[in-house]
Amino acid sequence: MPRFSLPSFSLERFRRQLASVDALPQLCVLGVVSGLVTGAVMVAFRLLLELGGVLFMPGGDHEAFEGLPPMVRSSLPLIAVAIIGIFLWRQPAAARKLGVGHVIERLTYHQGRFPLRNWINQWWVGVTTVLGGLSAGREGPAIHLGAAAASGLGQQLRLPHNSLRVLVACGTAAGISASFNTPIAGVIFAMEVVMMEYTIAGFMPVILASTMGALVAMLVYGSEPAFQVPSVSLGSLMNLPWIVVTALFIGLLAGLFIHVARSERIAGLPVPLRLALVALATATVAWWFPEVQGIGYDSMEAALAGNLAVEVLLALVVAKLLLTAITVASGIPIGIIGPVLVVGAAAGALAELLGAWLFPQLEMEPGFYAMLGMAAMMGAVLQAPLAALMALLELTHNPNIILPGMLAVVVSGLTARQLCRCDGFFISMTRHGLHPLQQPLMQALSRVSVPAVMERSFVATPRMVTRDQARVLLDARPAWILIVRSSDDKPTLALKAADLARALMDETQEAEAVGEDEDALFDLLEVPGLRLEMAPIHHQATLSEAFERLNDQAVDALFVEQGRRPKQQRISGIITRGSIERYYSLK
Repeated sequence: MPRFSLPSFSLERFRRQLASVDALPQLCVLGVVSGLVTGAVMVAFRLLLELGGVLFMPGGDHEAFEGLPPMVRSSLPLIAVAIIGIFLWRQPAAARKLGVGHVIERLTYHQGRFPLRNWINQWWVGVTTVLGGLSAGREGPAIHLGAAAASGLGQQLRLPHNSLRVLVACGTAAGISASFNTPIAGVIFAMEVVMMEYTIAGFMPVILASTMGALVAMLVYGSEPAFQVPSVSLGSLMNLPWIVVTALFIGLLAGLFIHVARSERIAGLPVPLRLALVALATATVAWWFPEVQGIGYDSMEAALAGNLAVEVLLALVVAKLLLTAITVASGIPIGIIGPVLVVGAAAGALAELLGAWLFPQLEMEPGFYAMLGMAAMMGAVLQAPLAALMALLELTHNPNIILPGMLAVVVSGLTARQLCRCDGFFISMTRHGLHPLQQPLMQALSRVSVPAVMERSFVATPRMVTRDQARVLLDARPAWILIVRSSDDKPTLALKAADLARALMDETQEAEAVGEDEDALFDLLEVPGLRLEMAPIHHQATLSEAFERLNDQAVDALFVEQGRRPKQQRISGIITRGSIERYYSLK
């Protein structure tokens, strides 16, 4: 009987398969593994926050600042800022970059590779900002920790950079999913805010990663939604005009938040003054309104249930918004998504109270406008409408909110973008205000690594060879002859093998005519033909990296180096500008 055997697994073969744009099964495997890893990391981070709550917060709740004496809760921001100032600001500026902005920067400019130092800093800074009573969320730390953990897995396996990009998206989605039990919102956020593209090869592994992250969190925390809210609906269609007005108001709040958070005046202050501003402002407000401290999810749940007083809602809308923005502008790395959701919910609840007073005939259910406010504020600040809608659906488990939610998200997003001239919060953090992955060419080239396109038919040789040695080179039927120079300061050159064959034929005829010695040296630099000046590139690089290197080095081709140590590196292929252009035109 015929025997069937599974193909043997080889890590090197797995890497080669990942280099291609069609490596969907391999990327799905990575999605599952990265989701499990990220889910475990998120559970550990949430347990750290809960441990802090058990140690010094009333009832063991890390959000229960209201139960602390005024002096104690006002002292916490002073202590937290002092710890961050002493231990974080002594480190280089590059080590102080944390959160979602850091994730986008590493994906955009560093091929998705994360420094270990920043990842370690994110653990203690994330815990300190939340437990220390600053207006900060856990989403930024969750995304950074998840993306860096998934990318670190790829770096340890030395995977090509195009797969590292997908792993960053997987870690981002799984981090959000495990943190809030929102797997769909995690996927949409990763694709809409971080990756900025929608492809099958990107979606499927990210969906698997988000699913695995949610499953790990469910094993520990159960499958209940993040917030217990009553089922509400639009009711009367007469609510639609007031929903538009509410969304306009929230869009203006989002614009205010982004402008304050990007304030050059605050960022230009001396570091001690910036840190003191954050500590004193937070401590002062916390004395009277402790609801502004921490993430604020307990206050948001109370707003959704209609149980917050007007003065508390005003404090959340004005004070929490400004405190969060000033903290960001001062350079303290915090998560903003949680506070943004809380501010949006409070603004929606205020709009509901005002609408009920102005228009008693409207049928307004408690919590309805607070839910709309959450999505409208998140969508306007991030300029990510789909992620905001999915977060609204999964956080509340209320499908009746989607139709009015769509209207609110679009109106608030347009208001922030057109009236306030604000791009997405995290996009405005990238250099020159333009995310390179927004460019279609760079998006397409970043999906595949150089091994999938490079020319492997080549032979390497010194500049001077005999005619016999040249014939041996051509016997291998290469497409290119790689001329290795005698010193590193001289550029490596590539010669078409056809040009060498033609020149060798002419040289042989001339040598026979004059009786020249067959062992005479043959100078490959004197061969008539086109020689391409080359620069090196690592085999893990993407085609977008190769394209940029060709332009930066002003060369026409690159030789692909493989190996971790300089003395162990070998040339595995050649990639030309023409091969990149052919790939893009075929796609």
